[in-house]
Amino acid sequence: MVNVEGPGWLGIRTERFEETARFFREVIGLEETRSEGEVVGFVFPDGTEMEVWRPEDEFHSFFGAGPVVGFRVDEVEASRAEMEAAGVEFLGPIQRSEGAAWSHFRGPDGNVYEVVGRR
Repeated sequence: MVNVEGPGWLGIRTERFEETARFFREVIGLEETRSEGEVVGFVFPDGTEMEVWRPEDEFHSFFGAGPVVGFRVDEVEASRAEMEAAGVEFLGPIQRSEGAAWSHFRGPDGNVYEVVGRR
């Protein structure tokens, strides 16, 4: 069984990009951490990250209409291997940035989720 520590990332791809970004910034009061054309990033007080994407963003075209939740794990590689052994379908290779690693998968409900860990 994979040891999930809690949510670690949330992604939203929306036709109402400007309104959604403004809502999280001005109404919810999240700190904006980046703004780059097709994405605005935020961080919750506990460190959980969230990104809001324009629908034109091709890199995240596999995201459905619902939010994508990233489940925080200790080791992405080990978690992915365990989940694959249980029959979970992953979408592409493990992705990495300077400080994190993550891997998207399709849940039994058809929605896209991910496991995410710090490097």
